[in-house]
Amino acid sequence: MTGDTQETTGAVARRRKIGRTSLEVTALSLGTAPLGGLYHELGEDEARDTIDAAWQSGIRFFDTAPHYGHTKAEHRLGNALRRYPRCDFVLSTKVGRRFVPRTTPYDGSEGWAAPLPFQAIYDYTYDGIIRSFEDSQQRLGIVDIDIVLVHDIGRFTHGEKNAHYWRQLTDEGGFRALDELKQTRGVKAVGLGVNEGAAVQEIMAEYAIDCALLAGRYTLLEQKALDDLLPECEKHCVSILLGGAFNSGILAHGLESRAHGDLKFNYGDAPKEIIARVGKLERVCRDYGVALSTAAIQFPYAHKVVATVLMGARTPDEVRQNAASFATPVPAALWDALRAEGLLYLDAPVPR
Repeated sequence: MTGDTQETTGAVARRRKIGRTSLEVTALSLGTAPLGGLYHELGEDEARDTIDAAWQSGIRFFDTAPHYGHTKAEHRLGNALRRYPRCDFVLSTKVGRRFVPRTTPYDGSEGWAAPLPFQAIYDYTYDGIIRSFEDSQQRLGIVDIDIVLVHDIGRFTHGEKNAHYWRQLTDEGGFRALDELKQTRGVKAVGLGVNEGAAVQEIMAEYAIDCALLAGRYTLLEQKALDDLLPECEKHCVSILLGGAFNSGILAHGLESRAHGDLKFNYGDAPKEIIARVGKLERVCRDYGVALSTAAIQFPYAHKVVATVLMGARTPDEVRQNAASFATPVPAALWDALRAEGLLYLDAPVPR
């Protein structure tokens, strides 16, 4: 192993605890939505090679969900991870959707390139969560699941139906199921997997979660979470598993993302004001010889509430690039310059 490889692996493999639990996760982790065929399909061998590349890079925390590829990602992740010692990695999946054989054609609206022939039924009740957990165990071929996250509860996903699904958690046993998973099923931490900070704040007022997987909402482009969400998480000892550090792609390649078809912001087409802001970020990073993607992947981890930066990848090369970016030294002057340009909150923690 070369010195550069050791440095990269060492940076990636740093660990932080999840909430008040004894569970620790690596600084960089692998999200598996791309392995479920998000926007682009990939083959079984490439999916396995991507997971292997993550392992070789020092990643030991892997997140998945039944929703990804309509159960495809769980199958692929389990097939790959079962070749490694179970005690050496942390595994999370999600509950809130049960999958049944599809009865209507898939319309492509969710972005899966070639999902398996199943469709979701939202179910946050006691029975729904327990069944979803047990189904995931079978698809993964792994009994011991470390973290269970309630997936996509919130107005962003459910709109006016959100109150109905929230009652399933509070009045129809959903929270009770989470308690049971921790007490008798070996689960070490429970929380949310959502796209909106408001949902995390709402659940912290009702139930003692350990962590929340938040897609975006605290990135080089979005720091409003410093005003409310992150202080509340610190107060309640809730760890953030930070997904979406590239805001759906636009921070991965900057304005060159047009050539990659990734000029997207939070799952939609990037608006003009976001494109302009990315241009400013790129310019400052260029002045200091730092790739925009390097600044983007390192920035969130500077906050002590962020336990891991969860990165999706479709290929082994993407994994290796993310790991190298995470370990690349960044001059302190870059963060000062970003603050001076009004691109970072003055009180935002930065890597040192």
